Amino acid sequence: MHWCAFAFLISGALLRSLNAQDDLPVAVGDCCEGDIIIVLDASSSVAAYEFANMVHFLSDLIHPFLLGRGRVRVGLLQVGTEPRVEFGLDTHSTRAGLHRAIRHTRQLQGDTNTASALRLAQSMLGVRPGAGRGDGPPKVLLWLTDGMEPGPIDEPMAELRRGGVAVLAVSTGSSNYQVLRRTVSPPIEDHLHFVDVDDISIITEDLRNAIIEIIRADRLQVRDVKATTAVLQWRPVLSAATGTYELHYRPTSDSGAPHIRRTLPGDYSTVELTNLRPATEYTASLTPESNQQPLKTLSVTFTTDSDVPNVQFRNPITVSISDSGPDRVRVSWGPLQPSRVRRYQVEYAVLPVGEVRTVALKGHENSTVLTQLRPSSQYLVTVSALHFSGQETAMSVRACTQEVLSPLEDLQLRPMGRDSVQVEWRGRADRVQGYWVSWDGTRPSSSGYSSSSSSSSLYLPSSSVSTFLTNLAPNSRVCVSPVYETARGEGLCCTHRH
Repeated sequence: MHWCAFAFLISGALLRSLNAQDDLPVAVGDCCEGDIIIVLDASSSVAAYEFANMVHFLSDLIHPFLLGRGRVRVGLLQVGTEPRVEFGLDTHSTRAGLHRAIRHTRQLQGDTNTASALRLAQSMLGVRPGAGRGDGPPKVLLWLTDGMEPGPIDEPMAELRRGGVAVLAVSTGSSNYQVLRRTVSPPIEDHLHFVDVDDISIITEDLRNAIIEIIRADRLQVRDVKATTAVLQWRPVLSAATGTYELHYRPTSDSGAPHIRRTLPGDYSTVELTNLRPATEYTASLTPESNQQPLKTLSVTFTTDSDVPNVQFRNPITVSISDSGPDRVRVSWGPLQPSRVRRYQVEYAVLPVGEVRTVALKGHENSTVLTQLRPSSQYLVTVSALHFSGQETAMSVRACTQEVLSPLEDLQLRPMGRDSVQVEWRGRADRVQGYWVSWDGTRPSSSGYSSSSSSSSLYLPSSSVSTFLTNLAPNSRVCVSPVYETARGEGLCCTHRH
């Protein structure tokens, strides 16, 4: 059986890790809540390689954020003669899905009609002309342009800013600085970037930090949860000179347990909780105490890990491919974590760009068979674990389906003398690489045959439909098998009697 698979964390230029917090910058992860609309210049003035660089840049930029309502929502629209919405704010709630959608974006082409795209972005962000700033989470418009004349954009950009939208811009060409300076929201030095498209990755961290500052949520976050410890993190709103934080925490369901109280300096933004109970739900609250202004209390609920060695698996540790056939493969993963994982999601698509199909499985399942696949093809298979905690982790493998190995259709022997025979066959020459002919008998006199003392063999090209054998032993058995790219197909055998 022929199959190929190699496993790797989604963490490179092609595939990135979807692990929740441990592999992400401290400021990212469950830090933020807001809506981001990306306006991507996809007109004909943008070269194909420039567009590809922009798409990869966007994928890397957005990757660390946790997605969905109450977190970060991302939409993408392309600028062309008529703008096109690639996906809306509620389309993608997983990193894997968003990553794939961005990377598979096909360039729209056409004229640079940025003004129409901005009006469409207003609608996607819920900005109504003349209505002013609305309620809800922060809103961001990120505009990527190659610097060509964008058209009349001052008024739609101003309408977005009046609606409370923070406008950021990245130019990869010779743009009019004054035009772009008028469009973006202050501070200009953080929200406007000029960069060569080949070096666009160098602004990823700065631009992401600028977005985080806009959409950072006033939220108490939990990191590095273990059996007896956990780390709380929050956005600092005080300084050492302006106040202190009052921290309270206790087991949620144990009403008799005392509140643990700690007073923290105002310049703290993180604290480790120790001596916690394993496998216990805790509620924590943090109150900023300041004489300058009233500040709201933040709270969070979390559950410590079980006090059992080797239970803190976050990813499917192994993902393997087996039972590969022309139209199916079996995908398996482990170890199982039914106490942690709500369900598994298997996404698969033929490479390089194919339609993504999805299979959902329960948290106690560790295998599934993918069917109706394309023969002799490579597939990218991603297994995502959706945890009860809301975290999403994933690992991918690349799998290969087998060729369809059609058998030889016909074989005939025509005697040409006492010890000679004409061998004729019929196969499917469109995919056959050649034919393997073998027979019992003494070593033939003609060169090119390889043999042992009791059998001989001969490889012939795919255009061959016959061959002549001589010096055959009595009752020699002659076999012909088609040879494909990956394996030898089923052959036919006949006995030459004389």
